[in-house]
Amino acid sequence: MGKKSSLLDKFRQTTPGAKRLTFKCISEPKEISRIEKFLEELNTVAKLDDGAFYRLLVATTEAVNNAIVHGNGSDPNKKVCVNCDIVNSSIYVYVKDEGSGFNPDILPNPTEKDNLMRPSGRGVFLMRTLMDEVRFHFTEEGTVVEMILDYGKLR
Repeated sequence: MGKKSSLLDKFRQTTPGAKRLTFKCISEPKEISRIEKFLEELNTVAKLDDGAFYRLLVATTEAVNNAIVHGNGSDPNKKVCVNCDIVNSSIYVYVKDEGSGFNPDILPNPTEKDNLMRPSGRGVFLMRTLMDEVRFHFTEEGTVVEMILDYGKLR
């Protein structure tokens, strides 16, 4: 399902030559609104155009929302941590929760007729659609969603 120690090492250590920004919050849904300001700060370094910033904002917001609500069960005693590394013309986003994980391969397709009106189930679909790469890693410490946006190819 996922990699174990190498991802945690990557999560804890900044990639050589990268600019890292970190965001942490408690697992309450109201915290999701804080991610936009964090990403705006990141964009002062990355200088994304509006389209690339929108992709990053929506995908990261969905990942943080899933971490808070599904991963940590909206438990304010649990934390969500986001590390963003800007490396050359790519942004690596790591969203870590304290949950036990899930199987991303069995999520229902939200574009199928029976799922169109469901109130949830679009987050992972949006992440996969908007980002260049999305991976899920499951560890004893929680789940890490790794997303990559290659904004160099967008220019």
